[in-house]
Amino acid sequence: MLLAGKKGLVLNVTNKNSIGWAVAERVAALGAKVGVGAQNEKMLDKVNELIAGNDRMKSFVVDFSDDAQMEALAQAAKETFGHLDFVVHSAAFAKREDLAGRFVDTSRDGFAMAMDISCYSLVAMCKHLEPILADDASIVTMSYLGSVRAVGNYNVMGVAKAALESAVRYLANDLGERGIRVNTVSPGPINTISARGVRGLTDMIKEVHDVAPLKREFGQDEVAGTTAYLVSDLSKGVTGQLIYVDSGYNIMGI
Repeated sequence: MLLAGKKGLVLNVTNKNSIGWAVAERVAALGAKVGVGAQNEKMLDKVNELIAGNDRMKSFVVDFSDDAQMEALAQAAKETFGHLDFVVHSAAFAKREDLAGRFVDTSRDGFAMAMDISCYSLVAMCKHLEPILADDASIVTMSYLGSVRAVGNYNVMGVAKAALESAVRYLANDLGERGIRVNTVSPGPINTISARGVRGLTDMIKEVHDVAPLKREFGQDEVAGTTAYLVSDLSKGVTGQLIYVDSGYNIMGI
């Protein structure tokens, strides 16, 4: 199998409809042993329900805003796996009131929170996990087209995602000496519970379906497949890159 013998983390998973869970399922099905992250003890119960009966999966708790918890995660992952061949970062958050309306009205604390959870968490994750990353490990994070275009009702999250994509390039440069790859997957709008916090999601999905070159729907499964490629040895020559999974919508001028 493509990922036989690989060991890694998918951080974090919120529910069975999330992109993180689709990725965790796919990499496990391809032979990897997977640590599945939950943000807190309440979410841990949900994650444990999802992974029940799958001996390739183990749950972990990590709050991306807490450095002590991230260091504890690194120690727990070391005890469980020894080293990590891949880490998938799937974490983002912004206050609902900072997504709607005008970007210029974003609150100072809302801006800081969005940047901390949606961008800096990747940097902190790499810092804490670096000692247990294999020399050819792969790190993947998730973004969205709102990082390079002004998307209504996305606002501060678009700015945070732009920072995240830039951070990926700097991390790829820092970690490349060890052969560690860092890349970004940018899915189009997908009807997940988290995405429903963005007003007009249904209209966005319809527009992509109507305009994109591939006149077909896409979802968590396509994102999971691209992520599996990036954490596999097939992508050993790929780092610092942004890969869109949106049926080609991002290339269109209208």
